[in-house]
Amino acid sequence: MPLIDQMRRRAARHLDVEAVEIAPARGTFSLSFDDFPASAWTEAGPILAEYDVKATYYVCGGLCGGRNMDRDQYRVEHLQALHAAGHEVGCHTFGHTSALRMSREALRLSLDANAAWVAERLDGHRMTTFAWPFGDCSVGAKRYVRGRFDLARGVRDGVNAGREDRALIKSIGLESRRLPHYDLAALMTEAAERRGWLTAYGHDVSDQPTDYGCTPDDLDRVLRLAKAAGLDVLPVGEAWTRIRA
Repeated sequence: MPLIDQMRRRAARHLDVEAVEIAPARGTFSLSFDDFPASAWTEAGPILAEYDVKATYYVCGGLCGGRNMDRDQYRVEHLQALHAAGHEVGCHTFGHTSALRMSREALRLSLDANAAWVAERLDGHRMTTFAWPFGDCSVGAKRYVRGRFDLARGVRDGVNAGREDRALIKSIGLESRRLPHYDLAALMTEAAERRGWLTAYGHDVSDQPTDYGCTPDDLDRVLRLAKAAGLDVLPVGEAWTRIRA
């Protein structure tokens, strides 16, 4: 990443912070899938159903029916099926474009396009949470997104507890290449003991995942650990509603 982008990203973490108190009644875990590859529903959906949990799917309308990272992306019928099953649909821009590559007006147009595209296919559904493509965020983009969504999820590791930035909620990567470097049991325990909120983001789910995906066994283990730690497992938007209540 160019140095200027690194500086803008770092500035967004520390400037124009709207801090909110994260203190749910009980430790909470939220699972999300970004973009999203078809396997995040066809492979992950049955695992989620087995554990009776709901996830958040961050959608880019422009990726529907296409290919990304050499993987088939979701189709409209996948989107409609998961929405009908009670999973949350959130916004990830229309074209999966970094906020560092868009002016304020371009960002507005992308969010408008995604909102209209999703509403047309999901009976007027309005997305209330947002995830930054690539985790990229600038101060100006953060300010604008904060005015449109209840919260925005980033990609910085850690448990959300105490005062956190509403526009850059922390999240761990549900990626097979990264999972061995996390002490997942300790993170779940920390969320439970601190009454915090741990979120995770994934992409494809298969026995041979991309660098950004995970295996079905990885997903199973994460959900098993969350349940064992006594965490409430909720979609991002529902978790946020409970936290703010």
